[in-house]
Amino acid sequence: MLPTEGHLLRIFIGESDKHTGMPLYKWIVRKAKEQGLAGCTVIRGIEGFGAASTIHAASFLELSTDLPIIIEIVDTLEKIDAFLPLVNEVVSDGLVTVEKANIKFYRTKKKS
Repeated sequence: MLPTEGHLLRIFIGESDKHTGMPLYKWIVRKAKEQGLAGCTVIRGIEGFGAASTIHAASFLELSTDLPIIIEIVDTLEKIDAFLPLVNEVVSDGLVTVEKANIKFYRTKKKS
């Protein structure tokens, strides 16, 4: 169960970022699950740029291997704050934000 006042953790990284030989976004998803966070979604961008101002884009002629990746996690501020040190250790190039989230519902289908 989540309270109506939660927080959203957003992690912006590149698709080619790795940690321990694994894509970084996959590593973060697995760590979020291990830490018992409510849920995690990975979104692949089609174009973007970051601090280095290099534009990464998907096109029909040439597919970038370093497209923008956004990882979103919604949970309580306490759980997100506990998870942030892990993220801080592994994100060497990216952006991390935390903002308030008004949670309307959090549910799953009942098993038959």
